Amino acid sequence: MKDHTDIPALMQDMGRRARAASAVLAFATPAAKNKALVAAADSVWANRAAIISANADDLDFGREKGLSPAMMDRLMLNEARVKGIADGLRAVAGQDDPVGTVMEEWDRPSGLHIRRVRTPIGVIGVIYESRPNVTADAGALCLKAGNAVILRGGSESFHSSRAIHACLVDGLRAADLPEDAVQLVPTRDRAAVSEILTMTDYIDVIVPRGGKGLVGLVQEQARVPVFAHLEGIVHVYIDAAADPEKALKVVMNAKTRRTGICGAAECLLIHRDVVETIGQGVLRALIDAGVQVRGDATLAGIEGVDFADDDDWGREYLDMILAARVVDDVDGAIAHIQKYGSNHTDCIITEDAAAVQRFFERLDTAILMHNVSTQFADGGEFGMGGEIGIATGKLHARGPVGAMQLTSFKYLVTGDGAVRS
Repeated sequence: MKDHTDIPALMQDMGRRARAASAVLAFATPAAKNKALVAAADSVWANRAAIISANADDLDFGREKGLSPAMMDRLMLNEARVKGIADGLRAVAGQDDPVGTVMEEWDRPSGLHIRRVRTPIGVIGVIYESRPNVTADAGALCLKAGNAVILRGGSESFHSSRAIHACLVDGLRAADLPEDAVQLVPTRDRAAVSEILTMTDYIDVIVPRGGKGLVGLVQEQARVPVFAHLEGIVHVYIDAAADPEKALKVVMNAKTRRTGICGAAECLLIHRDVVETIGQGVLRALIDAGVQVRGDATLAGIEGVDFADDDDWGREYLDMILAARVVDDVDGAIAHIQKYGSNHTDCIITEDAAAVQRFFERLDTAILMHNVSTQFADGGEFGMGGEIGIATGKLHARGPVGAMQLTSFKYLVTGDGAVRS
């Protein structure tokens, strides 16, 4: 039994083992990595009863902590969700292997032939909260990209994550790959997070996936580079030229399908010209569905709409709550999003191509959508087989972070005795 009380020593040991594993994974064949992923998926399904039992312990812990219904939903696993985890592992296995892909190649007059090819980053640190499926998603995507990974799950999902991690290790063992390629921090002690953030000798990049508090802590304290996954302050704008049926269908799904995910709509912007038609119909449907709508001075006059405070703008509720505001035009919507958005996902609902073009051109959000529910802001829905998170920064990885985004590149230069004059 390893000592989990000396956190610095524990994390240094995990870092050393991850670095050694990454050296082997860097040249692991696509067949070996895919065999590990498929075997892990088989193990998840074979052990579904144990995973769901472990999850029951986490749900008890979450209730004792007073987690909101939305957060409990993020935490909960049932047989259908466990099947989704197994299917996700198989989907990642089915993706093209990014390692070794030639991104560009060209010849030079000097006789050089130059190729820029994808290569693993090395060791990834993933810090996440609540959702136990991230254990599988992050482990699978890092492995697919030839990276070792150190996973630090949230205290709420401690037991579920351990059960899922055991299945990933089963897969690595079946493929004769280093078991240290996917490691899970075996303690709830928050000191482990502080250690990860400073492990520059062993970790090449950190991916935080969680609320504003977690991401803020990581950005403030990390000495290791970070792929920032900020909160999803997601806006949906109903334009004057919106189709009423599409507006109702898209907004309802964007808000109510699952309120606890980062792609859930948090603010509705309505063009002034359609407040009394499309807007009122959408707001009434939201309220009837149990959504608490907090509106500006104009919308607060509608029955069932509460008055919004200043702090309702730019807020991620992750609950059945939605802020709503009237804007004069598409430029008003753009200005509001630029001020209060988090560069995660924003959507316009309209049949006006010029409005779409303006919305897409003038907003610098990682994911911009037109007539599409923002709940599609997900790497799996993008065909990536899964994601670690939605990166809202502007360097290297942006939007859904899948296997390809977890690679770097190197230059391969060949010649035939070329020398420089």
